[in-house]
Amino acid sequence: MECRLLAGAVSRIGLFAKKLQFDGGIMKLRVLLSLCAFSISMAFGAVAQAQERAIADVSAGYSYVRYNPGTFGFKSFSMNGGSASAAYNINGWLSGVADFGGYSKHNILGNGASGTLSTYLFGPRVSVRHFGRVTPFAEALFGVAHVGRNFLTTGRGQTPFAMTVGGGLDYRVTSHFGIRAGQVDYLLTRFAEVSNTNQKTQDNLRVTSGLVFRF
Repeated sequence: MECRLLAGAVSRIGLFAKKLQFDGGIMKLRVLLSLCAFSISMAFGAVAQAQERAIADVSAGYSYVRYNPGTFGFKSFSMNGGSASAAYNINGWLSGVADFGGYSKHNILGNGASGTLSTYLFGPRVSVRHFGRVTPFAEALFGVAHVGRNFLTTGRGQTPFAMTVGGGLDYRVTSHFGIRAGQVDYLLTRFAEVSNTNQKTQDNLRVTSGLVFRF
């Protein structure tokens, strides 16, 4: 009698253990499937976010510069040209920017001389991407500016320090194309003027508009 009771108890314990093992396998399978589904959804979300943000922006357009000589008695004058920039988007709000521009003026100061101002600038850009198709941004770029020897009758070419601080507004037309509705920058240059060998500070204004291509 005692042997039968013991055998029955052992049998029940075995069945219970098998049930626990089966249920545990089902639970492990369910956890594994849930983790796979979560990983796939995160991957698709990251791809969609990357496509929305774009890896890089390339822009080109018209630029107007109001040049303000640092020498007393010299009047400000306007220059026209173009600029192009390439921005690598590090994340959703921070980008690294390379900006290149060229602006020319004929008959500078009424003396018949013509000249071209070129800028080569690099630095960070901060963008706010929470307004649908509209993206405001601000940037601070640093580098050099270059003029030839006829610019302001200096008699020599120059490549001193230059910088811009400003911002603008981009409007996204499609996922790969947009319009730079406007960008306004303070442009600082440090050229020597006339025959003076000492550098002056020029507090200039630059206004740009153009097209933006997103990749």
